[in-house]
Amino acid sequence: MPSNSVYMEERIPTQLERSWKAFRENNLAVFGFWCLCILILVTLFAPWIAPFDAQHQTGHLLLPPSWDTKGSVDFFLGTDDLTRDMLSRLIAGSRLTFGYAVLVAIAAAIIGVLIGIVAGMTSGLKSSFLNHLLDTVLSIPSLLLAIIVVAFKGPGEMNILLAVWLALIPRFIRAIYTAVHAEMEKEYITAARLDGANSFYLLYHSVLPNILVTLSTELTRAISVAILDIAALGFLGLGAQAPSPEWGAMLGDSIELVFTAPWTVTLPGLAIMMSVLVVNLVGDGLSQAINAGTE
Repeated sequence: MPSNSVYMEERIPTQLERSWKAFRENNLAVFGFWCLCILILVTLFAPWIAPFDAQHQTGHLLLPPSWDTKGSVDFFLGTDDLTRDMLSRLIAGSRLTFGYAVLVAIAAAIIGVLIGIVAGMTSGLKSSFLNHLLDTVLSIPSLLLAIIVVAFKGPGEMNILLAVWLALIPRFIRAIYTAVHAEMEKEYITAARLDGANSFYLLYHSVLPNILVTLSTELTRAISVAILDIAALGFLGLGAQAPSPEWGAMLGDSIELVFTAPWTVTLPGLAIMMSVLVVNLVGDGLSQAINAGTE
């Protein structure tokens, strides 16, 4: 009888272990993962991390960041045109831009995945009608759909969240429907049906494991799109209203200061760019790791 140590050395790694190993070997994905963890922690504990309240007026007008010769260590990223601390406003705004984007994307994913799975496992006239309907809806940019909803509901934070949520659902339905429908047409599914496997068994054991890449890719895209849409609507004055520290609204309120106080414009823009970049790095790393685990 072989010893336990020999057995462990000869054991074939599982799909999860292969995926985790592939993810750890991807340096960009690991870097993005730790940055994403930091961003999530900042979002969750924003009220306790921020050195000042987001609306607190410090009395220091347009103070540059601390690395500037005119800056102050007390205000690491400087102050804006109403003497508010930029670092505190960026930290508070992470909840309104990044935090809301993640919640909206997850909520849209739950509805979209459920409808997409049901539609993908059916065939005939209903499936064809849904396919053409989704193609028509997806031909309209998500930001335009959100603007249309806001035009009916009016500006405001909750209205833009509803608008972005409604705009993201068709993306999930279309992607999951296409992936499930393509999987159900494969020969091994037909063979399993002939052996007596029901639809629930096929969905849990065969279809879902094979569409994880599609699901992770679409969730990553949805979070990125939600961040950009929320920020864009705030920038246009259709979303969060002043004096909200939402990153897009901060960018729109400070656009006239781009030459006199460029940090008030560049810092919210960098926050939006970095959050989207980090989410995409982690999403791409997950997709590659899942593919490596199934090979």
